[in-house]
Amino acid sequence: MEIGTNHIAEDILQVESQAKKVYWNLSNQELTQQTLDLGQGKLNDLGALCVETGKFTGRSPKDKFIVKDDLTINTIDWGDVNIPISEEIFENLYQKMKDSFANKEVWARKCYAGADPRYQINVTVINTRPWANLFCNNLFITPSDEELKNFEHEWVILQNPDFEANPAIDGTRSPNFTIVSFTKKIILIGGSAYTGEMKKGIFSVLNFILPHEHNILPMHCSANEGKDGDVSLFFGLSGTGKTTLSADANRALIGDDEHGWADNSVFNFEGGCYAKVVDLSAEKEPEIYGAIKPGALLENVSFYEKSNVVDFSNTNLTENTRVAYPIDYIPNAKQPSLGYIPKNIFFLTCDAFGILPPISKLTKAQAMYHFISGYTAKVAGTEVGITEPQTTFSACFGRVFLPLHPTQYAELLGKKLEQHPDVNVWLINTGWTGGKFGEGKRMNLKYTRAMVNAAMRGELDNVEYVPHAIFGVLKPQSCPGVPPEVLNPRTTWTDTDAYDKQALALAKLFVNNFKQYEDQASEEILSAAPNITL
Repeated sequence: MEIGTNHIAEDILQVESQAKKVYWNLSNQELTQQTLDLGQGKLNDLGALCVETGKFTGRSPKDKFIVKDDLTINTIDWGDVNIPISEEIFENLYQKMKDSFANKEVWARKCYAGADPRYQINVTVINTRPWANLFCNNLFITPSDEELKNFEHEWVILQNPDFEANPAIDGTRSPNFTIVSFTKKIILIGGSAYTGEMKKGIFSVLNFILPHEHNILPMHCSANEGKDGDVSLFFGLSGTGKTTLSADANRALIGDDEHGWADNSVFNFEGGCYAKVVDLSAEKEPEIYGAIKPGALLENVSFYEKSNVVDFSNTNLTENTRVAYPIDYIPNAKQPSLGYIPKNIFFLTCDAFGILPPISKLTKAQAMYHFISGYTAKVAGTEVGITEPQTTFSACFGRVFLPLHPTQYAELLGKKLEQHPDVNVWLINTGWTGGKFGEGKRMNLKYTRAMVNAAMRGELDNVEYVPHAIFGVLKPQSCPGVPPEVLNPRTTWTDTDAYDKQALALAKLFVNNFKQYEDQASEEILSAAPNITL
């Protein structure tokens, strides 16, 4: 094994020396077979490995901690999202976790995060399950054989679902935990087999490192590229259509979830995709369905009785059923996964109140304001107890992954837009029109696609725009393939007074949500707030 000279290399050597056996950098085929041999999974009819992650089928954000030390004490945005833990607690658990690998078979992997080689970090992952290591091989970037020879350990993830903390002694909230030390460059994951903790742990790391050290904007978005090299970014919370709208047979996929915007590049953080598969079908999402084949990892799915055929509508284990696969399983994926700076940025929202225009253009200040707001709305029936549309705000469309204060990311976005004034930022409402949920109807996907495509083709560059009376966003008055009346949400309501009343109510929700950021937001950002004095 090639090792560096830092403490990480020494600690990895200690784990390796104590383990019963270490399997380094195995292929997907080898890891799949070992999982089957251990009775930890089964193949479905398409040859993909299917496993269950046990008690945890999703992340546990209340059990994620960041070590509070000299590096982080004045940089991290401490609070309910970034929960501090002491250096002493971390060191104690780190020693215990290293010892937990003794006399066990473990699976280790050297990989990268970040497709732009100038900014990528080296990540070493050590797991106690072969399928967890398969997940890492699919989601992170695989070094070449030559790169493996010269690989130096920089960041390490230790993941052992069988190791649980004793909260009374170890200072955690629960037996399961995820702890990040930015100083030691270590992520500890104990008590949970949910693989997404590793993926999002590294995302949080990059969300700290890249703005802090390289002036790069980390983004929770998908990205694709046209035949002329024009890059589009799609931000949006769950249910807003991010996956649907970014999947385009005529455009190359750069990545589906995590990216960085550097001085002259947009680059994928990952080497694969981690897609939801609830209600998946070959008709609705052919690219994802086609990626379910040997080498892919399906998590927490159920099968039709007495068969190995997955019933994607079955949510007995969880609604968060997933598949992890390498990005080259997507036919039009771009390799390497990077492009030039974006030409168009789309903020997607499912406005269940039917207020926001189906497409509107944002000024720089509005882009920063709506970026921090990260708005969408849940509709009745999606969760127990929801009978009316409910607003959801998640700063920068990924609040739980932001170690720094959201305004720092927004200001960095503003600087990027200042440096590149030709970048267009659009707000797309994929939600309701003609009334709120239960009264109006969902925006026609055909029209949404036409608006997005028109924006990317430059067909909205020279049309007339009118500002929204309350939100101030600029509404185009014409768009190829879209009836003009669709573009103005107020005229789609039979009762325009009811629209005005609901628009003012939604604006007040925006303003109330933003109060938590006002003390650190610039006057420019605050100027873009909706007008609630009308």
